[in-house]
Amino acid sequence: MNVHQIVESVVEKQLKPAGELPKLAIGDTIDLHYRIVEGDKERIQIFQGVVIGMKGRGINRTVTVRRIVANEGVERIVPLNSPRIAKIDIVRHADARRSKLYYLRDRVGKSRRLRDQRRGLKNVSASGSAAAATAAPAESSADAASE
Repeated sequence: MNVHQIVESVVEKQLKPAGELPKLAIGDTIDLHYRIVEGDKERIQIFQGVVIGMKGRGINRTVTVRRIVANEGVERIVPLNSPRIAKIDIVRHADARRSKLYYLRDRVGKSRRLRDQRRGLKNVSASGSAAAATAAPAESSADAASE
């Protein structure tokens, strides 16, 4: 067994299972449940922010999450395979056309927000409007019958 195979076998044991981590994309707003150890007590703190960058692969994969606290930008660079991460929840998906959103650091106010990405809602809205169109004549015929 060569050195490369030994390193790969050690790294495999440290990786989180594939189903435990959600598929993150740049621009997603996430809830990062982070374990904090204070003395002999442990608690979970939620850090909600926008993913503005991802880098690395495998055990070295990290994400940069940015949020605004008291009009001050706070960024946290977190290794995804860290045992300190209890859970990651995706709050919303946003439409990002770049791989790094560092330009958000200079934005203030409403220009800081990203457009919402509607995944698969085009089909739902089309069938929803069709359902509304079929429901409207039924209501009008019911009104005509009551008169």
